[in-house]
Amino acid sequence: MTYRLVTGALLLLWSIIAVAEEAQPTQVSPNYALAMFANRPLSSSPAPDAAVERAVIIVHGVRRNAQDYFTVGQDLLAAARWPEASTLLLAPGFFTARDRPNGADLPLWDSSWMQGRPSVQGRVGITPLQALDDLLAWVSDGKRYPALKQIVLIGHSAGGQLLQRYAVFSTAEQGLAARGIQLRYVISSPSSYLYFDDRRPLGTTFNEDAVASCPEVNHYRYGLEGVPGYLGAQPLDPKQLFQRYASKHITYLVGAQDNDPDHRLLDKSCAAEAQGANRLERQRQYLAYERLLGHEWHASLDHSQAEVPGAGHSAEALYTSPVAVKLLNAELAR
Repeated sequence: MTYRLVTGALLLLWSIIAVAEEAQPTQVSPNYALAMFANRPLSSSPAPDAAVERAVIIVHGVRRNAQDYFTVGQDLLAAARWPEASTLLLAPGFFTARDRPNGADLPLWDSSWMQGRPSVQGRVGITPLQALDDLLAWVSDGKRYPALKQIVLIGHSAGGQLLQRYAVFSTAEQGLAARGIQLRYVISSPSSYLYFDDRRPLGTTFNEDAVASCPEVNHYRYGLEGVPGYLGAQPLDPKQLFQRYASKHITYLVGAQDNDPDHRLLDKSCAAEAQGANRLERQRQYLAYERLLGHEWHASLDHSQAEVPGAGHSAEALYTSPVAVKLLNAELAR
């Protein structure tokens, strides 16, 4: 009996390792597939996995290193003590043709994927925002994971930029809530945020001075001018968009040492620099901006934030830190 239990455990371990070593092309829509790293086999028509109660979806940074972010996700599961048996971990890749991902029917993007722009090769015309919509629908359809109760979307750096814009425009909560599934966002260390009007930080206040020196300051992805069709189709004004965004369950994270104004991957455009000198300052300023709009536009904020001591611009340092793990466990339990 002991021998059979040990053998079974070893076989399960080896199957998890084999699954995690390469991205699995997965048909999340009738029209296209996404390549994803996962902690269990993915299939277009699997047997239901009734053990899964939480899905964690982690979005990579600018280097499109989805496998590295899958490892960060595994480390988070271990640090937070989220049981792998009941937690589905997915790391989708928003790949380019240079990445040469395996699988047919894949959309392939250029460097503007983080802004939500459409794929330009393979299955063209698919925005990462639409892909996230379809992935959430695929995970939550009740056929694969009938006991699913919560989905956690995590984005770091460039992935945090994408996820913050997605949180502003997405309507996924409505359908998920109807099926009894919570949606939680974790946005860490993006280079910039989407603002809802022309005001930007200046000292301890916010005003419109930045528009005169930087005409792009309110262009999408920094503001609401020129929003792409997928996003602009919603008949909501800035105030309504913010009120909906404020109601979403969002946790912000940033390293207390992520304060290098010359970091090689930091957005140094004038529109980004109008938000602050570095990622730490930009997140602090955006939180202050949210509080300002919440007061002026009568919106209650459901957002939390932590600065992780000793951490710079590192997803691994953030998501294995006791500070972040404690906050995430508290927030996800609400």
